[in-house]
Amino acid sequence: MKKKIIIACHECDLLHRIESLPEGSTALCRRCHAVLLSHKKDSLNRSLALNITALILFFISNAYPLIEIKTEGICRATTLMGGVRNLYDQGFWEIALLVLFTAILFPGFEILSRLYLLLPLKFYKKPWHMSLIIKFIQKIKPWGMMDVFMLGILVSVIKLVKMVSVIPGPSLYSFFALIFVVTGAASAMDFHSIWEKA
Repeated sequence: MKKKIIIACHECDLLHRIESLPEGSTALCRRCHAVLLSHKKDSLNRSLALNITALILFFISNAYPLIEIKTEGICRATTLMGGVRNLYDQGFWEIALLVLFTAILFPGFEILSRLYLLLPLKFYKKPWHMSLIIKFIQKIKPWGMMDVFMLGILVSVIKLVKMVSVIPGPSLYSFFALIFVVTGAASAMDFHSIWEKA
């Protein structure tokens, strides 16, 4: 006997009784045809691979120099955390905290939380406090603003190039790649499939 779930449409609130969906299929609302849920193909393996890649890129982004500035024979390199410290030292502690949370801490917590969910499921074990972790991921997801931070870096670099020599560091390239990998990991994540596997 197939397991049935009751789900309300996010658009018109019509209740539906849906059987377990096969991989790659999507359930639509009978009234407004909005997507109720979709069962993504091989979601667990794709999400796990993308999140492990994201963790590696996140480490590189925070461990190596972001940009290097050369002027009058003096060379200065800065990391992501170095940029936060510089903002704080210059008296912009509010901006420093904003950058720290939105570009470093929240994306890091999101990647680690996803791995915390996916790794046990890969080995057919239920993660401890699974529902709390899923709620936590959904709460912090809007606060990860790496793309906005990257846009700010690019604007700054374009302005600095006119005055000094700017050399992009390995962190800049990995941070750029990280934005796409984190976005891909978020779209590959299928919470309905995670609940079913658990």
